[in-house]
Amino acid sequence: MTADVSNVEDVRHALANRLAIDGGEPVRTTPLPWELPGAHWIGEEERELVERVVLARSPFRFYGLDPQHMVDTLEREWCEAYGHKHALAVSSGTAALAVAVAALGIGPGDEVLIPGYLWVSCVSAVVRNGAIPRLVDMDATYCMDPEDVARKIGPHTRAVLCVHMSGAPGHIARIAGICKARGVSLIEDCAQAAGARVKDTAVGRFGDIGIFSFQLNKNMTSGDGGMIVCEDDALFRRIVALHDLGYPRTPAGRLDVSDAQCQLWGMGARMSELAGAMALAQSRKLPAITGAMRGAKWAIRKAVEGIAGLTFREVPDPDGDTGPTLLMLLPDGETASAFIAALRAEGIAGPPGSLSCITMREWGLHWYFNIPSLVNRRSNARDGFPWSHPSNAFAADYDYGHGALPVCDDVHARGVLLTISSNLAEQDIRDIVHAIRKVAAGLLR
Repeated sequence: MTADVSNVEDVRHALANRLAIDGGEPVRTTPLPWELPGAHWIGEEERELVERVVLARSPFRFYGLDPQHMVDTLEREWCEAYGHKHALAVSSGTAALAVAVAALGIGPGDEVLIPGYLWVSCVSAVVRNGAIPRLVDMDATYCMDPEDVARKIGPHTRAVLCVHMSGAPGHIARIAGICKARGVSLIEDCAQAAGARVKDTAVGRFGDIGIFSFQLNKNMTSGDGGMIVCEDDALFRRIVALHDLGYPRTPAGRLDVSDAQCQLWGMGARMSELAGAMALAQSRKLPAITGAMRGAKWAIRKAVEGIAGLTFREVPDPDGDTGPTLLMLLPDGETASAFIAALRAEGIAGPPGSLSCITMREWGLHWYFNIPSLVNRRSNARDGFPWSHPSNAFAADYDYGHGALPVCDDVHARGVLLTISSNLAEQDIRDIVHAIRKVAAGLLR
């Protein structure tokens, strides 16, 4: 009789642990929340500030019937919160990158070092200013490898564009030191890492210029929008002129064409008061938003660390991580695909359209070789500029195809990504942990 009971219990145990993808019961049947951090926190604060702008009938930041100074307040509070001398709100993170590259006077004959794990806007900012992007590999932080940066700085290098990918900085202090020693400018792309820090220093303060994005997928949102930070007075004056119509503004908000050092060609990338009102309300919630994601992410990670065959991204300062993604590495690409398929079957997925649980191979334009305009050296101009410019002949042999960056290629092949919503409940966290353990037990024996 004892043996029979034991057999029954064994069967029950096997059925309980049978993967959902093989016909077992899934861990959960309701979707996880959307991976849109700031959106979950939109409430009365945003409505009240936007309504003030509407009722004042003054949506333009520099003057109007009854200016509410939303953008001015956002910039001032951003500096106070993160220790910057200057901050300028703009229409998008993409515009912020273009302004940053232009403000440094980068153009034909120059190259900018960029990471292979990035977003397409990083490449666009370099190419549209007439310069050449040069690829740099990642290290275990999934951000730029300082050693590869040092190897690739050459006579044409004018700047390094370091991207704090997926919410956490890499070895940015080392990269900043290399740039300073070699006389190269440093742009920090903090689009995915608003609110991040390294040893109490906010991101954006390590380089000459830092940029942020407030697009819907980012840590805080105004739908679209961004911020540029800078500590140098003269450089910031150029930034202000370039984001506008090529000239700075007078205290009355009118264009000032009198400064010969700031007679430039602007981009019309101003932030409106409506976007400023949204961003201001969201910026005041940013510590709470990132705190929620960081807490959930590290609770999950600590609960599943130690599983054989599952490794994690190196985060130099976990307390400075903003937490929007959990990045994991599997033994090979086939296992990575099977792992994600099994997790989705267990209910670890968002609503239709969500990208909450994916392989890194599904991450599209975040990888250098998935950007056709880069791989094929496409141009907005008929003559192929900037690839065709004589001053850029030094880059004729630069390769942008798959295989150029071995570490990036490896992570792309066998990495997986789980987004961490900013409103995960305790049960959501328990379900994620349960599912990862269950799938690992079934696939990573």
